[in-house]
Amino acid sequence: MAMWIQAQQLQGDALHQMQALYGQHFPIEVRHYLAQWIESQLWDSVELDNPAEETKAKRLLDNLVAELQKKAQVQGGEDGFLLKIKLGHYASQLKSTYDRCPLELVRCIKHILQSEQRLVQEATNASSGSGGQAMDTLSQRHQQINQAFEELRLATQETENELRKLQQSQEYFIIQYQENMRIQAQLSSLSSLPPTERTQRETTLQSKRATVEAWLAREASTLQKYRLDLAEQHQKTLGLLRKQQTVILDEELIQWKRRQQLAGNGGPNEGGLDVLQSWCEKLADLIWQNRQQIRRCEHLTQQLPLPGPMVELLSKLNADITDIISALVTSTFIIEKQPPQVLKTQTKFAATVRLLVGGKLNVHMNPPQVKAVIVSEQQAKALLKNESTHSESSGEILNNNCVMEYHQATGTLSAHFRNMSLKRIKRSDRRGAESVTEEKFTVLFESQFSIGGNELVFHVKTLSLPVVVIVHGSQDNNATATVLWDNAFAEPGRVPFIVPEKVLWPQLCEALDMKYKAEMHSGRGLSDDNLVFLAQKAFSGSSNNSEDYRNMTISWAQFNRESLPGRNFTFWQWFDGVVELMKKHLKPHWNDGAILGFVNKQQAQDMLMSKPNGTFLLRFSDSEIGGITIAWVAENPNKSGERLVWNLLPYTTKDFSIRSLADRISDLNHLLYLYPDRPKDEVFAKYYTPPLCMFIDLHKSQ
Repeated sequence: MAMWIQAQQLQGDALHQMQALYGQHFPIEVRHYLAQWIESQLWDSVELDNPAEETKAKRLLDNLVAELQKKAQVQGGEDGFLLKIKLGHYASQLKSTYDRCPLELVRCIKHILQSEQRLVQEATNASSGSGGQAMDTLSQRHQQINQAFEELRLATQETENELRKLQQSQEYFIIQYQENMRIQAQLSSLSSLPPTERTQRETTLQSKRATVEAWLAREASTLQKYRLDLAEQHQKTLGLLRKQQTVILDEELIQWKRRQQLAGNGGPNEGGLDVLQSWCEKLADLIWQNRQQIRRCEHLTQQLPLPGPMVELLSKLNADITDIISALVTSTFIIEKQPPQVLKTQTKFAATVRLLVGGKLNVHMNPPQVKAVIVSEQQAKALLKNESTHSESSGEILNNNCVMEYHQATGTLSAHFRNMSLKRIKRSDRRGAESVTEEKFTVLFESQFSIGGNELVFHVKTLSLPVVVIVHGSQDNNATATVLWDNAFAEPGRVPFIVPEKVLWPQLCEALDMKYKAEMHSGRGLSDDNLVFLAQKAFSGSSNNSEDYRNMTISWAQFNRESLPGRNFTFWQWFDGVVELMKKHLKPHWNDGAILGFVNKQQAQDMLMSKPNGTFLLRFSDSEIGGITIAWVAENPNKSGERLVWNLLPYTTKDFSIRSLADRISDLNHLLYLYPDRPKDEVFAKYYTPPLCMFIDLHKSQ
């Protein structure tokens, strides 16, 4: 309920935006009277793209209706009677609206809650003046964009007013022109009159005609000036539209796509598209209004041709505005949910494409169909250079056609591909040492739709992030390396799918840390010491100073093509093995700080020799992928007074599937203190498996 209390404090534009979220699809009264219940439900646990989740969504709908009916029953008093009827009506309305499509209710409520949260957050940041420099910069950018929209709105309103004045002036001109033609006709008919009367009438009519013709000449010149001035104003507005469109499409949307790409490596969620969509829709509205104005100017010019450059000017304006709207429509056809970047054949996968202006240009009135095909890197290059007129394919995707659906509650037009499957793949000839897991493909989504009653037809295409196709799970780690390198180091606007052959070591550290934190679901990433350890492994270095590695570069070959010295695996394969082991079995221990991990054998010895006997630490195995070993200090049983550091054979996923790490540490009585000096039970006891006798006792007591 806390969110609803805050939402009610919104003011001005934010309040209007919040109110606009509600309507017949979900009345604001329902939000108000069921605020606490709505905010306590697990809406995010429902996967909207999974039809199997419909049962869960149906349960939420039924519970919502039941809560509304319950709330209606407890209303009393004179005011309560009306409220009781109203809430009962809303319960029936929501039941009938969403009974056959309960997932749409969940989609609607999720959209409302996310939008409210965003509006409240923006209002909080604006009032507190805090939130860091990044938030200030973001707010400034948004403010500049909104100011530019206000300028465009005023400019468009001004040209609309001027156009109406021009139209009225032209209509009056035509009336006067017709009057002049009538005078001319009267003069021509004077020949049948007697000479005296004819002369008198002729003088009057000629004087009248001279006055009207003089007015027409002056007014024609004025009309032409009006037209030229209006064309100049339209040119300025189009310049502002182009500038605003560049900011939104080439800066804001590109940044969103970059965040989406980094999210593939475990970066923060790219964020919703609601703000971007609202900007794109405003652009669409303004562009269309200006286009209609230019068309009306053309009609006026055809209705009353006057000497001058107007025809050419309007033709140029029309071509320019068509280019602007074309760029908007083609650029806002985007992939909201990317297909998996490691794609296994014969395995179901999903993706979602969205048109950010779909609700504004009436595209949704005739929902377009979208087709997905898989293409190679070379085919993608040809597509972007417009060298390929028809879409070639490098494989066969099942269930690759989908009709875009308009969701009225959220105002989105999107196509959800839920059950695609890559049946087969056609590989290209590989270069040199390149393996199949280095070959990149992309899923091409294409569609065709018209706007303005088939006036303009657009063929739109968008490419997914690069995907690596595998046929067996054993290829997964090498394919993930290709994807991680591409996501981390791809340059904006690159030729598909070129990446640098080598990067600075700190750049790779950032990518590895992002990946590691995401897999551990933890704020505890890789420390400077961890990264020094990884640098030593990657470069066979011995320095313990991170500054010594700062300006070093690591190549793709060093990362995942060449084996580490004396090993049969690459740097990435070793690191990925650690991540997989930790993710599956040891995540809580990492997050507790119990695993040092990134420590070599010699470092472990140096650290433990200064500690009491029975002190131990956990370090990743150097010799085995996905192995962790226990090193501990104890007396040498063969030589009195001598102490040694011992290392157990590494444990792997297979071992932890049989018995957990905590239980294994519990079993080893000679392990007493976790480095540096924590009693082992203090750290691991909460993870021990209770003895069987405890289960029996508990069962008896029940």
